[in-house]
Amino acid sequence: FDIITNIDYWVVEAAFKTLQQSPSFLSSITFVSINLSGPSLAAKDFHIFVENKLAHYQIPPHKICFEITETAAITNLHNAKQFIRQMKRLGCQFALDDFGSGLSSFGYLKQLPVEYLKMDGMFVKDIESDPIDLAMVESINQIGHVMGMKTIAEFVENEEIKTILTELGVDYAQGYGIGKPILFEHLIKK
Repeated sequence: FDIITNIDYWVVEAAFKTLQQSPSFLSSITFVSINLSGPSLAAKDFHIFVENKLAHYQIPPHKICFEITETAAITNLHNAKQFIRQMKRLGCQFALDDFGSGLSSFGYLKQLPVEYLKMDGMFVKDIESDPIDLAMVESINQIGHVMGMKTIAEFVENEEIKTILTELGVDYAQGYGIGKPILFEHLIKK
């Protein structure tokens, strides 16, 4: 329905407002990830909106990590690079999400200055039984590390997958084997 950019505007503002209203949570975390769509990367004034909201809600930019999908970044490469540069100038961080799916190319990694490389879960979920998936995860992890990125594996559903990822040297993991999603209200009460 062509409203994804409007949703991104809402999500960014709602996230910043929630963080401002939860100062003890904000001070206890390394960063919060916010997913952005490709059209938002191409939106002319989206970076100005984000800058203004960071200032308005007094959110330290280093506490924000924007996640952009590999496909969105490649489709909007010029805009993605420009948005990343503008936000990194403020101190925000970036993760390239779902790497390995779609239009994957290691060559694009050299053009996208991101701190985190998230491996698509379709490779991770079967690494204990599929040698091709294992080789893909190992390769993505090695390239990411050579480029100075931290790597994140999605779809970590059990201890066996977690153990293999640890042996490969993957930096972070997410999935039901690590923890299930919970409401923010429950998270800040911990």
